[in-house]
Amino acid sequence: MNLNQIFTNQRTGNNPHTKASRTDFQRDFDRIIFSSAFRRLQNKTQVFPLPGSVFVHNRLTHSLEVSSVGRSLGSIIGEFIHDNYKKHLTEDSRNFYLHNLGHVIAAACLCHDVGNPAFGHSGEDAIASYFDRNENNLKPKFNEKEWADLVNFEGNANAIRVLAQQQQGKDAGGIQLTFATLVSIAKYPCEAIARKKGIVHRKKFGFFQNEKDIFLEIARGTNLISESENPHIFKRHPFVWMVEAADDICYNIIDMEDAHRLGIVSTADCKNLFFELVKSETDDIKKIESKLGSISNENEQISYLRAKVINALINKSIELYKSNFDRILAGDLDKGLLDIYKSENKTLQDITSFSVEKIYNHKAVVEIENAGYNVMYELLDHFIPSILKSENEVKSYDEKALKLLPKQFFYKEGTDYQKVLGVIDFVSGMTDNFATDLYRKIKGIDIGMTM
Repeated sequence: MNLNQIFTNQRTGNNPHTKASRTDFQRDFDRIIFSSAFRRLQNKTQVFPLPGSVFVHNRLTHSLEVSSVGRSLGSIIGEFIHDNYKKHLTEDSRNFYLHNLGHVIAAACLCHDVGNPAFGHSGEDAIASYFDRNENNLKPKFNEKEWADLVNFEGNANAIRVLAQQQQGKDAGGIQLTFATLVSIAKYPCEAIARKKGIVHRKKFGFFQNEKDIFLEIARGTNLISESENPHIFKRHPFVWMVEAADDICYNIIDMEDAHRLGIVSTADCKNLFFELVKSETDDIKKIESKLGSISNENEQISYLRAKVINALINKSIELYKSNFDRILAGDLDKGLLDIYKSENKTLQDITSFSVEKIYNHKAVVEIENAGYNVMYELLDHFIPSILKSENEVKSYDEKALKLLPKQFFYKEGTDYQKVLGVIDFVSGMTDNFATDLYRKIKGIDIGMTM
């Protein structure tokens, strides 16, 4: 990929450029911060049930921290590209890498989870399995590619839709972000149908059929390398690796800290794992031991080590990005930066194994996953059968169900596929509390007027 041609300030919705004190890429960050999709992340589960007596991370606080890490990665790697490839860069490109790449990565990290439904990954599973479990009745209504989107519902693809598609009665281009920011969250730049066609290295996908033209425009604007046109498959953009690394750094470490605060993980286990990882990546271990010894509060000890671990992982990610830069630029790197590091660092492997055993399979986590799955599944089942009926099939109970569907999600004149995507927009955008409250009301568990 040509370093001069992989970024652009072009926006979705053909939004014209206007002069401002902020750069276009800084404006992306601000637009995301003020968007309702981002705001709703404050009440979406990261791992542990919300709310609780002990504050733990939700999707919003997680995204803010990922953005902070991403800005560091983008700024330092931008300086690396500027200093080492200066003779190949135009003046605009030198300015971009030196001053704006950090803003792009920070903005992309900020919105990387906006497509994720309530209740974490169980919400995703509920949406996908709804179509899988109702295949006989639903599949004939969609073409092969549309059905692949639905039966493999993916939060990454949904993020592009949330950020870039035009809802009923709203402005074109969604919140109108630059192509540079949008392409940075495209971890799996292919169609869902690619999974069925034997492209085994793509376990997920990056855009729905409804947003295919938008994504192809983004791909052209940022010069993504095409691997296939039927189905559409692209190689990853070089910026994606930084966003992915920032996310991996945060969830690998912060989930452990949250589990410690909740008493799921002991201080000794958490401290030992964090300390071993820091020790493997620093020559200044005596200073860290001394500082740790001066802190008596256990939570503060873990917070101090967490900061040191994250710093170590940022530095390692930058080192790996630089050493693999040619492969990244060619789109040929086949592992995430932290996956590469994990293969050579036993402590990070131990943290992952420990998290799977002690955190992700903890009873409280499994309970919320089960509850969330059922809530999301039942909400879809309340709306989708009604919205797919023809006018002469609609009964009074269908009309009542659809009255609960906000106008911006009701594509009455659209295809069956577009109508269903509208329902998914509504349900996947719900917070944990809103989804639970609506579920209780339509099931008759809570009856009464609330304003």
